[in-house]
Amino acid sequence: MKLEQNRIYIKDIQFGDVTAVNNGILTVNKEEMINFLKEDPKVKDVKLDIARPGEKTRIIPVKDVIEPRVKISGGKGFSGVTQTTTQLGDGIVNILYGAAIVTVGDIVGFQEGVVDMWGEGAKYTPFSKTFNLVVDIEPAEGLEPHMHETTVRMAGLKAAEFVGEAGRDAKIDETLTYDIGNIDEETKKYPNLPKVLYVEMLISQGLLHDGYIYGVNSQLILPTLLHPNEEIDGAVISGNCVAACDKITTYQHQNNSAILDLYAEHGKTINFIGVIITPELTTLQGKFRSCDYTAKLCKTLGANGVIVSEEGYGNPDSDLLMICKRLETAGIKTVLITDECSGWDGASQPLADTTPEAVAVVSGGNVSHVVTMGPADKVIGNDKAIATLSGGWEGCLEADGSLKCELNAVIGATSEIGFHYCTAREY
Repeated sequence: MKLEQNRIYIKDIQFGDVTAVNNGILTVNKEEMINFLKEDPKVKDVKLDIARPGEKTRIIPVKDVIEPRVKISGGKGFSGVTQTTTQLGDGIVNILYGAAIVTVGDIVGFQEGVVDMWGEGAKYTPFSKTFNLVVDIEPAEGLEPHMHETTVRMAGLKAAEFVGEAGRDAKIDETLTYDIGNIDEETKKYPNLPKVLYVEMLISQGLLHDGYIYGVNSQLILPTLLHPNEEIDGAVISGNCVAACDKITTYQHQNNSAILDLYAEHGKTINFIGVIITPELTTLQGKFRSCDYTAKLCKTLGANGVIVSEEGYGNPDSDLLMICKRLETAGIKTVLITDECSGWDGASQPLADTTPEAVAVVSGGNVSHVVTMGPADKVIGNDKAIATLSGGWEGCLEADGSLKCELNAVIGATSEIGFHYCTAREY
């Protein structure tokens, strides 16, 4: 597959008479976009706002973040979700690079998050650096929770496609090409390089904790092999409301940093042969099935090394370690990417499970680390929601508008695919 990504650098977002890009300025016709989203009868109302890097603006409670794009050739949009199911990963896509659609609205409360565009909070979320068009969706009354979540998720994806159309004929600033052939071809080209797979675990636990692949709920799949281009072309989206710090937003799937880093080493130090999407299930039998199947795929494809990333923490830690044990026992070198739930002092057991075969582990940070974020000049959404977010508590919103909360509550703060600002130091 060959995917060309054309980046159109966005330097600001403004409301205007037309939705277009001119000299790096993205203008959005607010009325047209609201009317478009309200074509869904399950959407009662929509409000739009803009949040720019450096402004003292707080966005809360955040559901998802999506990058606006338009496909010029090849499979279209969010295949199997907003568009007819077609193969993704080939063709040309224009990207409004630096812009993001941020959806706001209560779903299940404690599993949503906060984005600060300035100050201490901005240090931890990657979406403090994007120009954010915030879409506040109010679903029709009486929807049951799963339909409520679906309505908000679909509105965010449609908003990204509506805005992405502005890039169809815009001036291109940079073109990146992602091109990997089949495994046999690449092995013949790079016979002396180790074959490396990336295993990406997705929350797949029901109760609004689900990812989607070509529109299929990940609860319903066996571990599945994807070409790397498919994910960065929109085949995998977030439908979950897992803790904000480490849920993988749709934007992060579109720009999966583990995939892009592996691509950068392809043909140099490794032979990158593909992505395996693995569901994180709640039953013991489900975990055995997914972990055994994942290990079987890795062995069948002849992997010499595997990188495994987790989504969430708690019982998914067991899946992570079970996969590791099976791969290392089979002689496949394995590196794990996770985060830690180590308590406010960082001294608690970081993972819920362990195995002696886990000899290479990368941490995305401690979800329990407490940060204090100053008062905002502007709040988009409802800052009182912090009391019910994972990582917040009653009374953590001070009278002056400042927040004291765990990183748990900050969108993308401890991303387990590495798409964040926490790092590790060797002592």
